[in-house]
Amino acid sequence: MGKAKQVKQTRAHVARLELSAAQAAVLDGQAHTARALWNLLHEYVTFRQGRLATVKECDEAIRAARCEIDWMGQLPAQAAQAVLKTYRQAWANFFNPDHPAQRPTFKTRLRSRLAVDVPQARDLRIKRVNRRWGAVNLPKVGRVRFRWTKDLPGLTKSGPAGKITGARLIKGTFGWQIVFRTQTMAAAVMDTHPGPAVGIDRGITVALALSDETVREHGPWLTGGEREHLRRLEKKSARQRAAHTPTQPTSHRLMRTYDQIARLRATAKRRALNWQHHTTTELADTFSVIVVEDLKITNMVRSAKGTIEHPGRNVRQKAGLNRAITGEAWGRTLTLLEYKTRDRGGLVVKVPAPGTSQTCHRCGHRDPASRDGTRFSCANLACGWSGHADTNAAINIRNAAGTAVSGRGDLGTARSAKRQPPRAA
Repeated sequence: MGKAKQVKQTRAHVARLELSAAQAAVLDGQAHTARALWNLLHEYVTFRQGRLATVKECDEAIRAARCEIDWMGQLPAQAAQAVLKTYRQAWANFFNPDHPAQRPTFKTRLRSRLAVDVPQARDLRIKRVNRRWGAVNLPKVGRVRFRWTKDLPGLTKSGPAGKITGARLIKGTFGWQIVFRTQTMAAAVMDTHPGPAVGIDRGITVALALSDETVREHGPWLTGGEREHLRRLEKKSARQRAAHTPTQPTSHRLMRTYDQIARLRATAKRRALNWQHHTTTELADTFSVIVVEDLKITNMVRSAKGTIEHPGRNVRQKAGLNRAITGEAWGRTLTLLEYKTRDRGGLVVKVPAPGTSQTCHRCGHRDPASRDGTRFSCANLACGWSGHADTNAAINIRNAAGTAVSGRGDLGTARSAKRQPPRAA
């Protein structure tokens, strides 16, 4: 028999860097230079006379800027080329009608994430130091230790076969992290997953309700003390903003309050992501086909404020619902489910969302009055089924697997009005 065909599989692995104060300052400078280079590219491309700049012209402009501007030299040449590549890809995503990317814009100093690319793996020279730490070379920074939490492909005998193709340095709330781009080989045709099929209803009161009448729940992402601390910090920041003069720079005290708020919110996000990883791994290991609703989450979390002529109603209640939906991160749960299920030979199917929570799974009778909070009681007297509303919805989702929609929904072929090429000045 011939050898099974294999395909390349790309993944990312995030690790925490252990930097000295001097090394962190160097990385900060490189990241701000990369942001400034992005802004210069955006101005060069969109404000030219007559036509847009080509890739060759942008590359020549970058080389000239590195020779003429002293502080441009602190960004490695390969990282500067990566900024150009990322910028061009941003425009390609914008012009793709099936991609949700917005039009590229200028990056501000306070609202943009600091990041530096290391596109070539040969510059990294990764080595494992001991059981808990590894070491990596960063251009113009030096040798840096990083937290070793799993074996990287191609580096250890016990690790998976493959290689590191590059890395990206990202500064988060808790400091700098390195994101390794890994490449491994996987079978083109996976063995069929032997598990059963299941429908999943994503909610707020119950995080995940399954059609087998089980649920996957979690507690609050922050403890009571942490939530109270966050509330006090938000009130403190409101007082500091009220005393701030708009034309003056932001005070160090207000920035320190913002940092404390960001750390608490980042803690909540890390706990949520940890729960999502554990839960989605367990679901992907157990079930062969996972059926979910094709939710338009962006539409669901729109504000209810309305306009001056037509003000909205129940605005504060809708804002609270939007925060609850955003806190559950339904889209991230689905993203994790999709690639984990695919790696195990399973399948994630999306079905139309309307009617799943108002229809009785036993008799098919649909009546909005059948649902009262988390309780579902069929309005059809001949049926009379009653039970948990989310479980009923999950069963309907599983039964609707034959009416699957595409992964991104029916976006159509027409481009929207916002997806127009940039006009030259």
